[in-house]
Amino acid sequence: MRLGVVGTFVWDTIWTLADVQAGRPFETWGGVAYSLAAAAAARADGWAIVPIVKVGADLAGEARRFMAGLPGVDAQPGVLVVPEPNNRVELRYTDDARRGERLTGGVNAWTWDDLDARLAGIDALYVNFLSGFEMGLETAERLRASFAGPIYADLHSLFLGCPGAGARVMRSLPEWERWAACFHAVQMNEDELGMLGAPGDDAADHLAERLLAHGPGMVLVTRGGEGATATVRDGFPADPLRWPGWKPGGHAQARSTTIASAQGRLPGDPTGAGDVWGVTFFCSLLAGMPVVDAVRRAHRFAGAKMSVRGAAGLYPHLVTGGLF
Repeated sequence: MRLGVVGTFVWDTIWTLADVQAGRPFETWGGVAYSLAAAAAARADGWAIVPIVKVGADLAGEARRFMAGLPGVDAQPGVLVVPEPNNRVELRYTDDARRGERLTGGVNAWTWDDLDARLAGIDALYVNFLSGFEMGLETAERLRASFAGPIYADLHSLFLGCPGAGARVMRSLPEWERWAACFHAVQMNEDELGMLGAPGDDAADHLAERLLAHGPGMVLVTRGGEGATATVRDGFPADPLRWPGWKPGGHAQARSTTIASAQGRLPGDPTGAGDVWGVTFFCSLLAGMPVVDAVRRAHRFAGAKMSVRGAAGLYPHLVTGGLF
């Protein structure tokens, strides 16, 4: 199995409530670094994790050193160094889970030709919208039409507006129906899901089913310490390798299951927990786990992330933390 991971390296400056009290932020690799560290820990024996990322020349050396420290990560074929300054984000938390973001720098989106050239030999694809600018809608549509394997996407930063550098603001996702059709399974948090509804429309199951009506077979909604909800169309395979050939029936129904986290809400820094959750869930499905078991494993990995800050020490923390 060669699992491609599309995302963006981000240098994070994090201000949790505790950091504000202490008067100094925490700086660390973030963005796709969390996904790569978790994928290296969650992968089955013999798998290769292939980053498909652009990285600014100013931080390219540091990014390569980070990837070289992760077992099973093959950084050679998919990494493109570009002259633009790398993405840097300041994160300021307003409570234990919610935050504001300010972006500076930023690499350009993938063109289809550059992205397509890096998909050779990839069996499955995990797409994490960490900047929201990883690819445009037309490129995503070409990806779905051309890539033969399963595509799982965390839509997170597609819901953050701003035309480049500056403060990120939650927004409804323009043309979300077309975006939804680009992926076999999609992930978002409950705030992002709510952006799909009309004012006062807070029925999460209804909103998830609206997404499913436009193409995906599965919607995963993360709820922090409360767990996650999986909404799956009837007949949609648990095995991602069967997703590309699946065709829904004319009146396929959907079923929602909320799986609580046994750990509940944990103290710590939640930055990157959703990224850890998503790639762990997808790896677990690819390894043959049923959906509910894969969600529970993702809960454990994301919970373990809460007690480590940044991505640099995340891989050893996950593999030595009694998660297996």
